[in-house]
Amino acid sequence: MKAEVVDAATEAAFGLGWRAVKKMPEGASDALFRRLADRAWRKDGESVRQLEKNLSRVQPGLSPDEIRELSRQGMRSYLRYWNEAFRLPAWSHSRISSTFDLQGHEVMDAAINSGQGIIMAPGHMANWDHAGAWAALRYGSVTTVAERLKPEGVFNQFLDYRRTLGMDVVPHGSPDVIRSLARTLKSGGLVALLGDRDVGRNGIDVQMFGETARIPGGPALLSIMTGAPLYPVSMWFDGDMLRGQVYPAVPIPAEGETAVRIASMCQGLADALCDGIQKHPTDWHMMQKVWVSDL
Repeated sequence: MKAEVVDAATEAAFGLGWRAVKKMPEGASDALFRRLADRAWRKDGESVRQLEKNLSRVQPGLSPDEIRELSRQGMRSYLRYWNEAFRLPAWSHSRISSTFDLQGHEVMDAAINSGQGIIMAPGHMANWDHAGAWAALRYGSVTTVAERLKPEGVFNQFLDYRRTLGMDVVPHGSPDVIRSLARTLKSGGLVALLGDRDVGRNGIDVQMFGETARIPGGPALLSIMTGAPLYPVSMWFDGDMLRGQVYPAVPIPAEGETAVRIASMCQGLADALCDGIQKHPTDWHMMQKVWVSDL
């Protein structure tokens, strides 16, 4: 019964967030979420400690006090994401488009215009939902996979939220999810998959910042199956703007066993994401375990 009460309260809180926050004056909600970020950071709970452990690998030369300050900025960036998530459904199409500057998007434009499907693989950086909404406006639609959350009511709210932003969302673990995404790519569509955390517990080992980490193999597998180019993407906040960078497509190995080809592409994806994370560590919202030694 206690779990049911907690689940109901969590679902109600998220529902209130989507209804109420977008109606608040923007300055007031910005200040509120900064206070929430600082409060969570001061509590120094498990998520914050894991964030600091991750950041210490990204910036190994920093002192503990410097890592601590980096995590404070990281929590502010993370709560900015939540503030914007609650407000995004009320943003105009003009605002969504004008406040995201994606460097290198021309290669994706050319691929889509030629009828070729593409895979966009960002990390958990800055506001990936804003990027998805931007891409849906620019390319007509975006198909993505959503991690199943608990309670179920919160997960359903996230599905509805992302669908209002123009995304076609496939729940993680759905039957034939890979084949469904492959059909989208073969029809010339865009698939966006977060590439820096192994949600399904069957990921691929790669080297990240000199240590073995585990990332999902799905983006690489889809690229090999369909021939669709796989573009790593990094993102960061810059004042009122969301900025991003498209990296060159990860090469698809022409020969070899499928598992070896996937591993090669996963390492290429990891290398690009590491570059973006190192340049903008405070906008990498990774409070989960990524490195094998932590798992």
